[in-house]
Amino acid sequence: MHPFSYTKAADIDGALDGGRRGGRYIAGGTTLVDLMRENVERPGELIDIGALPLHDITGTAGGGLRIGALVSMAAAAAHPKVRAAFPVVAQALELSASPQLRNMATIGGNIMQRTRCTYFRDVTAACNKRRPGSGCAALDGFNRSHAILGASDQCAATHPSDVAVAFAALEAGVHLLGPDGERSLPFADFLLPPGSTPHQEQALRPGELITAVEIPAHPQPLKSGYLKVRDRQSYEFALTSAAVALHVRGGVIRAAKIAAGGVGTVPWKLPAVERHLIGERPSESLWAAAAERAADGARPLRHNGFKTELLKRTVARQLRIVGGTK
Repeated sequence: MHPFSYTKAADIDGALDGGRRGGRYIAGGTTLVDLMRENVERPGELIDIGALPLHDITGTAGGGLRIGALVSMAAAAAHPKVRAAFPVVAQALELSASPQLRNMATIGGNIMQRTRCTYFRDVTAACNKRRPGSGCAALDGFNRSHAILGASDQCAATHPSDVAVAFAALEAGVHLLGPDGERSLPFADFLLPPGSTPHQEQALRPGELITAVEIPAHPQPLKSGYLKVRDRQSYEFALTSAAVALHVRGGVIRAAKIAAGGVGTVPWKLPAVERHLIGERPSESLWAAAAERAADGARPLRHNGFKTELLKRTVARQLRIVGGTK
């Protein structure tokens, strides 16, 4: 591990001062510290923001939720407002990492975590995320776990967060604070696909920190849930996953919010599936037909072609679980 300085911010202004100096924000540290140990990340200064007043979960007008960036994954998953209004978020969190890590890791840190691509974490391998212009060893290497949606000729690494898939489905927003003041971004604009700049993973400006993730109000009743398919039952990243939220009134689907994980370079919204559902009555045939659109635009690599069919089956199964049949 390379030498670094450490500062514990006592307040927001102190944290932003550190950000202006180029310091890296750290809270739970469950991802950044690992990458520092492996010499993948080499920050010169860490700014501990754990004491900042960003630990609350509050309701918003109409039934939305604002989750502070420093709320732990475990606390968010257990919160009664989260569980009652958006079980898809609670389930995604509970299917992430281990209980010990969920107690430490924060919501802001979770959506900021970097890919689990083995080539990214191997400092001897070519990786455009780690060293721009060096190439992507995954494209011609072993790429079973990599993306079939959103990849470029520069990078095919998947985003590892489960709760980010739920936030994408629910069309959440990310609140930011930096030297130039406050702003917010739609979740879809916060995480960036690789394109020609895979090292630019979030739409953060220099010195900005995440203050909260806000889930907007949705029509009620809203049924939701998260399904994760992986090689083993615990402490494993998704091969595919599906976050589904449905508003059914009068026996007809009035709103559908769906996203997939494990298959995209960012959490992948599935608008074609959503459109197929709107105005229809729940049925086995509807779930199957809608799920056929889940892999639209997929470009499998040598070893991950199985994800195309697995994604369709994952989406169909979760539509059935959340929406039921008649």
